[in-house]
Amino acid sequence: MGFFDKVLAWTTQLDLIMWGPAMIILLIGTHIFLTFRTRGVQFQRFFASLKLIFTSESRSEEGKGDISPFAALMTALAATVGNGNIAGVGTAIAIGGPGAPVYMWLAGLFGMATKYAEGFLGVHYREVAPNFTMAGGPMYYLKNGLKNKKLGRWLGAAFALFGAIACLIGTGNMAQSNSMTISMANTFNRWFHGGTAGQQAPVLYYYIIGALIALLVGLVIIGGIKKIGRVSEKLVPFMILFYIAAALIVIFANLDKIPAAFVMIFKSAFGFQPLVGASVGLAIQSGISRGLLSNEAGLGSAAIAQGASTSEDPTKNGLIAMTGVFIDTILVNTMTTLTIVLTGAYLQTQAWQGIEAANNITSILVTQKAFNTVIPFGLGGVIIAFSSFLFGYTTLLGWSYYGEKCIEYLGGDKVIMPYRYVFIAFLFFGAILTPLAGKSFNYLNIVWNVGNIGNAMMAIPNLIGLLFLAGVVARITREKLYQKSAG
Repeated sequence: MGFFDKVLAWTTQLDLIMWGPAMIILLIGTHIFLTFRTRGVQFQRFFASLKLIFTSESRSEEGKGDISPFAALMTALAATVGNGNIAGVGTAIAIGGPGAPVYMWLAGLFGMATKYAEGFLGVHYREVAPNFTMAGGPMYYLKNGLKNKKLGRWLGAAFALFGAIACLIGTGNMAQSNSMTISMANTFNRWFHGGTAGQQAPVLYYYIIGALIALLVGLVIIGGIKKIGRVSEKLVPFMILFYIAAALIVIFANLDKIPAAFVMIFKSAFGFQPLVGASVGLAIQSGISRGLLSNEAGLGSAAIAQGASTSEDPTKNGLIAMTGVFIDTILVNTMTTLTIVLTGAYLQTQAWQGIEAANNITSILVTQKAFNTVIPFGLGGVIIAFSSFLFGYTTLLGWSYYGEKCIEYLGGDKVIMPYRYVFIAFLFFGAILTPLAGKSFNYLNIVWNVGNIGNAMMAIPNLIGLLFLAGVVARITREKLYQKSAG
């Protein structure tokens, strides 16, 4: 067994442990608990939350903050709507079968209450940093909100530490640059060399694409949150609408298969559809873990973005924050799921054929294959490559800010600029990881495993804080949202 085989086995095992029954119960339990404590705010105030996005007030930059509430949402969405929506969904289906997205949807619906609480607390307990920027997020509401100050400081430091690490070697960095590079390299290989899905592109492609990603990200993140916010509020709406429009082309070409597709999805989710390499347990584990990787409800990351908002009303920031889960999971993830299931791309995954299948495909290649079955001349792959690049690019921007605030919490503002340069270096390494690892595309799961593990280590202190502070969220939400509207 080679080095990367050992790393794959170790990270896979640790991923399964971290996302075992205890974590799933904690995460889903928090979602349900906060849904009850907020009186189902995601259902009662859903349309009001969408309306807030389009008001002029949400775009106002007047107030105690660095960016407008809309720019804060777009920054959070920039980080949230990433390659987890393309590659992560594909990986979840490859591992857990077509039923895995059902658990993404369920976790997303209840997770909207959790995202509301995170956005709320991110503003309610934020501070002004020594460099006069706003500083919010789980580390601050853990430190300032918990009655046990010693526990709060320890949990806040733990979140910041694991957040900084995850931003370098997990979800917010290497996982994104790796998926972006694979998708683009695969497309160029198909164009110029007649390559096929699953065939590795020339090594030089990975280095060129990685250098391009590093340059484009560096030009923005060096300018801080204001520049990230300006880029995000222009780029994020375009990329989401573009991807949905492209997915609808695939879906409309298979309209007659939609009823059967949903039957297959739900049968697989609840164990009524036999699969060679998957089970209901794997569907739940992969669906929920990839769901968090995608929508980040429970991770605490959105609280960092909302903490920079100029709005001082925590309930408004909470409502705006929770719309991100709906857009990410219910809209974008569903588009990816339907394209994979309707086109039969899932039939070549390990969940369907067994883990040793010779033509096994996973990650972003599943989605790319789905689009290519309908859109001719390989243009489906081009669309996925372009979408992957945009999704990954904006995610890198958003997560660079998250990591920056985490490292600032630990070491002060003097470490911000060095962290930005290290962030850029790591994303380049993520881009060239595939040729370094060898020809096996299974090694790509190392990156996603690390992302899952990092997310779990961030989520644990955040979820503990949310449970302790649920009373604060419930009381102010009742006073500001429900009593005001009743009066």
